Amino acid sequence: MATAIEPAALKGRKLGRALTKMGKVTREQVHEALTIQKTRKIPIGQLLVELSYCTERDVAEALAGQAGMAYIDLTSYEIPDEAIEAVGAETVQAYQIVPLEFVEAGKRLKIAMKSPDNFRAVDDLRLLMGFTVEAVIADTEAIDALIQKHFSKRESVTDVMEELASNTKLQSLAGGGGASIDLDAVLEAAEDNQVIKLLNLVLLQAIRDRASDIHFEPFEHEFKMRYRIDGVLYEMVPPPQHLGPAITSRVKVMANLDIAERRLPQDGRIELQVGGNPVDLRIAVLPTMWGESVVLRVLDRSNVELELDRVGFREEELIKFRKLISKPNGIVIVTGPTGSGKTTTLYAALSELNKIDTKILTAEDPVEYDIDGLCQCQVNVEANTTFARLLRSFLRQDPDIILIGEVRDLETAQIAVQASLTGHLVLTTLHTNDAPSSIIRLADLGLEPFLLTATIEGIIAQRLVRLICTRCKEEYTPGEEELMELALTPEDVKGRHFHRGKGCDKCNGSSYKGRMALFEIMEMDDTARDLVMEEASTSILREHARKTGMRTLRECGLMSIYEGQTTIDEVLRETIMEE
Repeated sequence: MATAIEPAALKGRKLGRALTKMGKVTREQVHEALTIQKTRKIPIGQLLVELSYCTERDVAEALAGQAGMAYIDLTSYEIPDEAIEAVGAETVQAYQIVPLEFVEAGKRLKIAMKSPDNFRAVDDLRLLMGFTVEAVIADTEAIDALIQKHFSKRESVTDVMEELASNTKLQSLAGGGGASIDLDAVLEAAEDNQVIKLLNLVLLQAIRDRASDIHFEPFEHEFKMRYRIDGVLYEMVPPPQHLGPAITSRVKVMANLDIAERRLPQDGRIELQVGGNPVDLRIAVLPTMWGESVVLRVLDRSNVELELDRVGFREEELIKFRKLISKPNGIVIVTGPTGSGKTTTLYAALSELNKIDTKILTAEDPVEYDIDGLCQCQVNVEANTTFARLLRSFLRQDPDIILIGEVRDLETAQIAVQASLTGHLVLTTLHTNDAPSSIIRLADLGLEPFLLTATIEGIIAQRLVRLICTRCKEEYTPGEEELMELALTPEDVKGRHFHRGKGCDKCNGSSYKGRMALFEIMEMDDTARDLVMEEASTSILREHARKTGMRTLRECGLMSIYEGQTTIDEVLRETIMEE
């Protein structure tokens, strides 16, 4: 007869030993299964079930015990109301867990999970919701049945807001940026279950909609909430104004920031695991006239293509780019405004160059994605760890390739040049409108023309344009005014097809879903170097680059329009007409 055993007594034991200790199988049966396993190469638990020595339930119980967790039977289990209210349906469905018990004192929550491997659910519930979590394991079908019974209706952000609107305790926090707020009241608000549930819903919805940023903005008479999706800001249903300090404080608690400090900007980071995918949230808190404005940058690693083949280069562009980054030394610059995908392109290049025989160092502000095999360094101005200071140290670290997050000043530019001249490949970014103007920008910083010609191998300008939603895509004929904005006539586009989106549920009525990159690749040849030495203007450099095969951003955009990938409006928004 099997006896009940404390999970702690089974923790860390091999599965066969755990089942033996539980009295489910004998040692001889385990040895028999191990002998068979040598030829069949399947898990021992599965073999023991096949041999009818134990049941699947016994194996699940032993696996739970291995992780130091109890296994419970949820047949005919009734979840108490306080447990259902403690955790929202969105959270339950995202993590595939069921709340079993909730004790308000100490915020103790007991949950049932399908697998002991789901340890990130426990960590995230502690971080996101501030619970003290005890986890047990239960049968998958029983958990699915309870989720279906109690949590099938998705709770919306609006539902939680309506509940919070009548919360009198939180209404006492209303007030502008200059108003004094009781710190204990703010702390209590940050730990309020409904506030936690609201923020949790907002984060899960933003990650599901592939938002890149979430903005919480206080104003005199309202508190706004906005998402940036595919580069465009959308306003969400605003929460009641008095919830502003509570939401802001909750974010600060999660990011380990000082909630008592409301006069200085603060930066932090939150690491989550949502739906099995690692998600980093970069937090920036800014004091404003009416309270603290908080922006969360969502870095969803599952959403980023860190392979050059998938960044969006056309075949001939990819050949050119690979040729540039395979050079033994020199500087390769990726340029464009903030949010144009420069970092993603450079990370994809580094992923391709990341070989066992190559030492790669990066100086970034901030480090956005951790990549195995790279030595990544964070710029910290307060600690005087600047780009320039890091780069000086880099040269003593014997690197092959160096990534500089951004060239902002002459000192950084000079050390980048020095690194290039001493046999290193340097990848970096700049903020300019197109590829040729990067030369003028570096000259403006104070770099000598002869240093530019000796080191720069190529410049890639890029922009992101939104893709037409594939579900509601339709063909149409653009009017003359639209064509004139692209400097085209009806004769120029004879036989061409133009498309746009009508707006549907899939794209939230925006007509667009996802983004693609437009590239402008300028390679430095001898003539271009002579022009730089002569301090030629941007227009002359651009003209020469086009003669030698450079496709401009606008031309790249036109090709994407003709291929039915994007619209005239998007290309006009992101590119400028060549002079």
